[in-house]
Parts: sequence; structure tokens; C-alpha cells
Amino acid sequence: MLGPGSEGRSSTLRIAFAGTFAARLEEPVRRHLDLPCDVVVADEAGIVPRLRDVDVLVTLAFGRAMGAAAGRLKLVQVPGAGLDRIDRSALPAGVRLANAYGHETGIAEYVLGAMLALTREFGRLDAALRRGRWESQWAVGVPPPPGWPELAGRTLGVLGYGRIGQAVARRARAFDMEVLAIRRDAALPDPSGIAAVRGPGALAVRGPGALDEVLARSDYLAITLPLTPETRGLLGETRLRAMKPTAIVVNVARAEIVDEDALYTALAERRIAGAAVDVWYRYPTVAGATLPAGRPFHELPNILMTPHVSGWTDGMLGARARLIAENIRRTARGEPPLNLVAPPA
Repeated sequence: MLGPGSEGRSSTLRIAFAGTFAARLEEPVRRHLDLPCDVVVADEAGIVPRLRDVDVLVTLAFGRAMGAAAGRLKLVQVPGAGLDRIDRSALPAGVRLANAYGHETGIAEYVLGAMLALTREFGRLDAALRRGRWESQWAVGVPPPPGWPELAGRTLGVLGYGRIGQAVARRARAFDMEVLAIRRDAALPDPSGIAAVRGPGALAVRGPGALDEVLARSDYLAITLPLTPETRGLLGETRLRAMKPTAIVVNVARAEIVDEDALYTALAERRIAGAAVDVWYRYPTVAGATLPAGRPFHELPNILMTPHVSGWTDGMLGARARLIAENIRRTARGEPPLNLVAPPA
């Protein structure tokens, strides 16, 4: 059974959850564990002085202060896929690193939903009808609006063809869209099997050298890349200008992949038609209101703003809780974790 911490029981596995996101998973993980453990929950700074006796650290961030404080640490378990806040050089020798997935279904559903919401302008139509205004062919005395574009036959660019990108591509193909995906190594086999599916639309997986072509051809662009030194600022003013003025960008990866000023200007000047942004340039650090960027995106009518919730689904929470619990059990048995992240070359 899991219970309150006990500093002296060295035979009992001690688990630490550090940071707001990791702390949210403590109770779901607790329900899947059946071995004796002590649990510590703190913020990322507050966990440092308590790391000496911790065996498994569940955290989105790991730095040198954590590495120096760790005494018997065996596993750093990232409760998400991204490793951009993990300083792997700070990991003590012999400490394993693992990450977690299970979010691809929810995020892919968000991407398609955001594309539909922006294309059909659901937010504007809803607000108008609540005031009694029928902005449709049913209005009396005014001409009907132009017909809405359909997703069928349009081109979706997918930047990053990992688990999320593949999940997005599968659903886009169900909408009869053409999919152009960018992958670091385009020669790798397609594990999704989408390319073999017959029917309207097509799938092409290209290497990074095709990025500008994909941007120019895309009616919609889904950003599902990890944040790395190579992808930081990947989409700036020049590349956003190269896109169609009717294009819609959906970012569910990391905000910093798209230059903040360039994105704001492209939206404000209608160089692109719209964007859905679920990942941001600024996050809350204290209770209360926090605007998610330095530029006033909230004043723009052509952006859908959501607070990093695209993957926050019951399926994701269950999958990650089960995986983290399994990796705790594996650590107790001295076995390698699932989703082991190889050390950098």
C-alpha cells in the first residue's frame, strides 16, 4: 500500500512527483500500484532538498540541482513525450530516463476539431445566433454567405510524423484529405500503414528538405514536432509568408517552434487565414490570470486559443498512469523501464 513518507525505510521504494502536471498524475498512478512505496509531492524547486532518498522521480523538468541532490535515484520518468526541459547531461551515472505517450488520440481529435471549428467559424456563428442574427442562407432580406470550404480534397501538411502525426494523418485520410508529412528520416517504413489505404486523397512522407514545398501546398498545417535546437523558430516570418493566405495552422507541439512575433503578425495582417494554438509562450507560475504570450493574440478574431488541453483526455490519463505504475514496478525489480530514452550520442 502507498502511504505517508517515512525517511528511514530504505527497503521501501520512494517515488517523487515534481511539478503541477506530474502532481496531477499522482492519484491515478497510486490506484495502479500494489507494492509498498512512499510518495512525495512538491513543486520542481521544492523537490530538490528531498531527492536524497528518492528512487523514482516523475517530472517534466530535470536540471543540475536535481542531479546533484539525487542520492539513490534510479529512474527519471517524464509524464509526457517532450524532453525539452530535461537536461540529460545532469542525470547521474546509471540513472535511466523514460517518457510517456498515450496522448496521440486526444491530440489528433483536437487537430481535426480545430480545423473544422476555424473553417466553419463556429465561434462567430454561435455568438451571432445568440444575438438573433442568422448569418446563413436562412436570413431574410440579405444575400446568402459563400459556401463553407470542405476538408475533403484539401491538403494537410503534418510537420513531425511520429505517434501524433500518424494519428492525425489517419483521421485526415478519413476526411478524404491529401496528407503531406515531414519526417526526419523519410526512408523509414510507415508504421501506420496509411500509405497502403486506398481511396480519395493520398499520403506522402518527405524529408526535412521538402519543408518549403509542404508549406506552400498546405491548406492546413499541423505542427507535431518535438522542440529541439533544430526546430526552435523553424517557422518564422519568411516561411509563414510562403503559405497560402487561406491556410490554417494548428500547433499542438511547442509554441517556440513558431516565432511568436511572426505568428502574431501573420494573423493580424491576414497573411494566413487562422490558427489554433494549444501550446504557449508563457505559462502560469502563480495563481491568478496569466496571458499566454507577450503579443495580444487574445485580441485577434482568427485564432482559437486553448490552454494546453489537447491531450488532456481520460484515455491519456489512464494510459500514462498505467505506464508510470508499470515503470515503478520495473524499477523495484531492477528491470529497464518501458519507453526507455537512449542517452544522446
